[in-house]
Amino acid sequence: MPKRSLLTAAVTAALAVPAWPVVAADLASAPVTASGVAQADAFDGTVEAVRQTVVAAQVPGAVVALTVKAGDRVKAGQVLLRLDARAAEQQAGAAAAQVQAARAAQVAATREYERQKQLFQKNYISQAALDRAEAQYKATQAQSAAQVAAAGAARTESGFYVVKAPYDGVVSDVAVVLGDMAMPGRALVTLHDPAALRVSAALPQTAATRLDANGGAARIDVPGLDAARITPTRWQVLPAVDPATHTVTVRFDLPAGTTVAPGSFARVWLPGASTDGARISVPLAAVVRRAELTAVYVIGSDARPLLRQVRLGPVSGDQVEILSGLRAGERVALDPQAAAKVR
Repeated sequence: MPKRSLLTAAVTAALAVPAWPVVAADLASAPVTASGVAQADAFDGTVEAVRQTVVAAQVPGAVVALTVKAGDRVKAGQVLLRLDARAAEQQAGAAAAQVQAARAAQVAATREYERQKQLFQKNYISQAALDRAEAQYKATQAQSAAQVAAAGAARTESGFYVVKAPYDGVVSDVAVVLGDMAMPGRALVTLHDPAALRVSAALPQTAATRLDANGGAARIDVPGLDAARITPTRWQVLPAVDPATHTVTVRFDLPAGTTVAPGSFARVWLPGASTDGARISVPLAAVVRRAELTAVYVIGSDARPLLRQVRLGPVSGDQVEILSGLRAGERVALDPQAAAKVR
């Protein structure tokens, strides 16, 4: 049998439903709606701390005191750990002693220079003798300044053996234990500022362009967070495109007070791409599917339902998009079985 004959038979069978008649006026219906709102697109992201710091060793030394653990809250300047500083303290003491010796030599050279000037004024010594005294005086001045600088450097270096928090934050990780040997550049403690968080996501170039135009419509949800979708306070599109994936990294700042751990999974929702014309949709319950027939009952001008074939698009919740077969403003029966009984 030809396909057209099969379709005609299906329509006839759909109309010929033996049941008790239903009054057309009692038939529930809904309008065919047209909407220009595009579907939302979702992209995976990761929660990051705006300020996250890996505190590394600046000098070598064994860890002799560890005052924090992962999860601890710390204040700016709080001691995180101490390294063995005995050798550095001894060097600082030696440098301080050398400063005292240099200053004493400077005092002696200054007095000698003053005496030589007086003798020169009385013609008791030659110009060469005065020049030697002046040179010795200036040399001791330079030596004293050099020793003071060396002592300051020794004191500064001895301070590197006490590791302190650079700002208020939370300890994310402690990479050493008591007795470990720290070397310059080795990570000791990682901490972050929980007051400033963001979500970083890799977006296609087209999506990033949509964000530039409608960034305020972006929404973020974090699984496990007891809150509705979050509206970011600001966003930043990094000025570089990954040549392999053709994506750009976008950072969305979360509102203050958002409590979520860095590294958590997040989902970024953006308005979908705009389409030409409005989208026609009807309730999913209004659709009839019988054999090869997909149709709805359209309420005619006489309030009687008429079966009309339609072509369906994507489903969104309890609505389905109609690609062809209906116009906005028409009404469809919500109960196809009841509509088939109308006589």
